[in-house]
Amino acid sequence: MRDQHPVGKGGGFGLSAHATRQGSKVALVLDRPEGGPGEAVTYAELEERVWRLAAVLAGMGVGPGDRVGILVPNSIEWFEAVHAAGRLGALSVPVNVHFKAAEAGWVLSDSGSKLVVAHREFLGALAEVPGLPRLVVGEGYAEAVAAADPGDGQRAACAGPDDWPVAMVYTSGTTGKPKGVVPGSGDLRRSASAMAGMIGRWGLGSDDVHLMVGPAYHSGPGAWAQAHLAMGATVVVMPRWDARRCLEAIEEYRVTSTHMVPSNFVRILDLPPEVQRRHDLSSLKVVVHAAAPCPVPVKRAFMDLVGPGKVFEYFGATEGGGTRISPEEWLAHPGSVGRPFPGNEVVILDDQGNRLPPGQVGQIYMRTSTGPFSYHGDPEKTAAAFRGELFSVGDVGYLDEDGYLYITDRKADMVISGGVNIYPREIEDVLYMHPDIADCAVFGVPDPQWGEVLKAMVQCRSGRTLSEAEVVSWCRQHLADYKRPRLVEFVDELPRDPNGKVAKHRLRQAARP
Repeated sequence: MRDQHPVGKGGGFGLSAHATRQGSKVALVLDRPEGGPGEAVTYAELEERVWRLAAVLAGMGVGPGDRVGILVPNSIEWFEAVHAAGRLGALSVPVNVHFKAAEAGWVLSDSGSKLVVAHREFLGALAEVPGLPRLVVGEGYAEAVAAADPGDGQRAACAGPDDWPVAMVYTSGTTGKPKGVVPGSGDLRRSASAMAGMIGRWGLGSDDVHLMVGPAYHSGPGAWAQAHLAMGATVVVMPRWDARRCLEAIEEYRVTSTHMVPSNFVRILDLPPEVQRRHDLSSLKVVVHAAAPCPVPVKRAFMDLVGPGKVFEYFGATEGGGTRISPEEWLAHPGSVGRPFPGNEVVILDDQGNRLPPGQVGQIYMRTSTGPFSYHGDPEKTAAAFRGELFSVGDVGYLDEDGYLYITDRKADMVISGGVNIYPREIEDVLYMHPDIADCAVFGVPDPQWGEVLKAMVQCRSGRTLSEAEVVSWCRQHLADYKRPRLVEFVDELPRDPNGKVAKHRLRQAARP
């Protein structure tokens, strides 16, 4: 029988346990975009490399409670660095590899990182922190790891193999500078147990093969990959996202689970039908998605592609969460993001903090089993996020009579036109229903008469074209007239953050007169 919950079963969970129990099993595979066998490391090899890197970091002054910046792309080295920091009782600070120097410098300085493990490809992003000690992948990293010998004494002095790495992840910063989210519990073993239990809820375990398609520095893809390692599964790492290669990799590695965002669905569905059907996807058991709202027609089409009973969804944030919905539940409650995880609570509050009844839209607040978090160095922002033990990250929505949550939009994205509140996501959902539209974004732009009017940015499917009048007419068929976009612009591709969210702040800035 497949071992779905190795936690506490004769050796526990985590790299050390699996290095002892199944050391020859492949832990990580770095996929080759061109196909063919990727670079693979076993649990025993990964365990040894983590201890050696921990010795290197300790020699550079890293100890319990320190922060270690990780500016490394999807790779085996990313996992080595995060786990090595954890062995020393330090917190990892994953840095977005797409950040420019000012952005990366802010995160590393604000976090108080003692040093940074960086790939030589991204050394330019460290221009704002020239004095920060660094270990460079591609320039001395491999040699330092190979030469290190932690020894039994140094291993014993570390935080211990049963502990699990904890990260201080920075928010995306779409409404200001990114803020580091300090985990609610300093108990690393509790964090590891929670991670291992997380994928157990989806019926996954040590026999599975997980495909990481998103950026490791993001809390969603990174946490799901780490949870599979905690359970003793194999993780295949895509160095960069490519829709066609994703389908090839699922077939090649017999992938059983993957974590995606709706934009991944859109890119796969935009491939020619013959390419979609070319690959055997029958090994997939669970495709879990999150991070951004998924339009109902997009999700239905993706469910049809991969087969019934496989597409799960959850709602949460870097700060914590959240809810979960199975494919069967979603078909009965289309558009919902589910009901709370065990031990969590979700409520809808008005601006005065009063609980709203089912069906009424308000701000979404949550209470999680991991306890309250804080924003690093920002007690005011922390206090503003909480009402008692409940917190919000600014999402707006409602609960139905059965307790299923529906997200209407982000509060910051709401448009007030002529004194009327409009949620752009509603218009986006209608646009996604159009057979010729692959992607879209709707947001407010200043208007002297109405205060704000709606602008739609539209990306057509390959080989398709639309006119502005056709887009407006489509919206008028499905929405009240005041919700129709007054402006329509066609683009080849929408700007999205690597975590799959449309970068609306960039669109608004570009649209300002």
